Amino acid sequence: MSDGQNAVAAPAAAAAVQQGAPGGAAPQQQRGFWDIAKMLATRALFMYFLTTFLSSRRNAPATTTTTGPDGVAVPVKGGQNVFGPMMPMDLYAYVSERPRFYKFDEESLFWKENEILYGDYQSGVDGEGTFRKTGILEIPEAVQKNASNLYIHVYFVQSGASPRPTDSRYNPGMTLYKSFQLNKMKKVSTSPKKQNLLTGESKTPVKEEEPDKVVPPSIMVSHWHPNLTFNLVDDRTMWTKGRAPSPLSDYLEFDAEGNYFPILYFNDYWNLNKDYMPLNETTKTVNLTLTYYPLSLWKWQLYVSQSMSNKWTKMLNGGFLEGDGGDSSGNVLGDDSDSIKEALLDTNPILLALTMIVSILHTIFEFMAFKNDIQFWKNKGEDLEGLSVRSVFFNVAQSVIVLLYVMDNDTNPMVRISIAIGLAIEIWKIKKVMNVSLDRNNLVFGIFPRVRLEDKKSYVESSTRTYDQLAFKYLSWILFPLILAYGAYSLMYEEHKGWYSWVLGMLYGFLLTFGFISMTPQLFINYKLKSVAHLPWRMMTYKALNTFIDDIFAFVIKMPTMYRIGCLRDDVIFFIFLYQRWIYRVDPSRVNEYGYSKEMLEKRAAEAANGGGTAVMDSPRDEDVDHNSESVSENSSGASGEDRPSDKTVTRRAKSSRARKE
Repeated sequence: MSDGQNAVAAPAAAAAVQQGAPGGAAPQQQRGFWDIAKMLATRALFMYFLTTFLSSRRNAPATTTTTGPDGVAVPVKGGQNVFGPMMPMDLYAYVSERPRFYKFDEESLFWKENEILYGDYQSGVDGEGTFRKTGILEIPEAVQKNASNLYIHVYFVQSGASPRPTDSRYNPGMTLYKSFQLNKMKKVSTSPKKQNLLTGESKTPVKEEEPDKVVPPSIMVSHWHPNLTFNLVDDRTMWTKGRAPSPLSDYLEFDAEGNYFPILYFNDYWNLNKDYMPLNETTKTVNLTLTYYPLSLWKWQLYVSQSMSNKWTKMLNGGFLEGDGGDSSGNVLGDDSDSIKEALLDTNPILLALTMIVSILHTIFEFMAFKNDIQFWKNKGEDLEGLSVRSVFFNVAQSVIVLLYVMDNDTNPMVRISIAIGLAIEIWKIKKVMNVSLDRNNLVFGIFPRVRLEDKKSYVESSTRTYDQLAFKYLSWILFPLILAYGAYSLMYEEHKGWYSWVLGMLYGFLLTFGFISMTPQLFINYKLKSVAHLPWRMMTYKALNTFIDDIFAFVIKMPTMYRIGCLRDDVIFFIFLYQRWIYRVDPSRVNEYGYSKEMLEKRAAEAANGGGTAVMDSPRDEDVDHNSESVSENSSGASGEDRPSDKTVTRRAKSSRARKE
């Protein structure tokens, strides 16, 4: 589980692009469980600090000061909400193709509701201040062809007033208006559909295109969701124009007197992407349900923080598209935002809170495992006894396969970057286990110097190299038949975009299913050496803790079967390592490669502390002790009684070592 355990690190990092299907070739469209949990924890912390900041500003005094032209402090009073508490309002909702509305007719009017009280949480159909309207809309032909959009225009006016500017009852100081784009654009892939490479058949029907028509890899298609909620934020805080904290300042609108209108917020956060339906020439009518209810300032802050987090995530992922409608979340649907919402909707609140707490620990353990792995190899000297060098190259091959696989599929750029960083680290380890040099005499293509790799001296002279070769020889007897069988199964029963995608999908699926096999060479070397002192136990312990956490939640929360099997097999491997650590215990009399044992050094240190004395054997030089004390401590682990070297062997090694030094 040292280098061998890292064999599953790259496939695990790419688990966000893989379903748990046996074929292992279909890209996953949902995030992994721990990605969801970590994002929930991050967003919870973000919302906590945001609400704390806003609440502190909310409790600030209403009167502040500013500096006038003459340098004298001038008091500035905060503006009040234009809509007073429990003020009667009339609601008008119009539907039109135009982003700017001016046609106030009965044909465009979708909903009218009279005598709604501002900030009333007890009226309505549900007794919670909720009002709802359901109807059928006719989709214009231009919208069906993705040539136009459909907007809803919502007006709140004082009861008895009119939203029409030309009406005598129109009062601009008491009219609140905002528009919102009803249809959303979503990227739809037009790349070649997957099919069985042997039969040419596909489970998904493919629309035949004209032979000479150039089809782009993806197009934007208009989609429709039948539900939309909008809210009026119930706020009594006195805000000053230009002094409100962000993001509140982006939503507040002030009149000429410095008073502000309540925030009209279109809330489509709970509209899942999977519930959107595409609009085309066959879609003549659609259903639309509008829901209104008042919203407190604190709850509104939560929704806005989620929208801001989504925008930042899209910017980091390189897929941010600014919307042109009234909502800050944009008019383009993302690909991976449903996982968070479904976790909030479908998971028990107690389990969700526990998941967020444990996910923080999971992140800490991951970081500590990564840190100790880098530190172990960074401080590793020339001594490679007991470590499987071939496992390092096996890990590099796995990382290359995973990186090519995620690049062949439409995968999150952050996932690609993380896998590329992992590949760079694995390549860096090659320099630690091999002597890397450039042969400038034998150029590749007559231009590039040839890279030469040579085994380190400690690896060649020790028995580790022999055991490593023997382990991979036995491993090949299992590996190659399995990969051939898995490739045949994937070719016969799975669908692929092409032969290149089949090769990558087959190799990736094989690594995901049988990746634990790459851990076995290290187990074999430990068995032959009767020692586990050479392993990075700190890194292994942190990874084991993460695996145990995965085990707990893999069987509590709905997970793919392959993910659960992967957690179980990692546990089995780690318990074998623990068993080896138990049976190959510390043997203080075991002599290291320099001819000294832990007992010898401890006896010499005790004699030095007591003022000197006659040593049983020639004392090693101080520089030898300083250089090899750690090696003695590590190599004293592993020799059982029957494998312990004899006294003659100890004496012979000690003499030969001193002779070499002299």
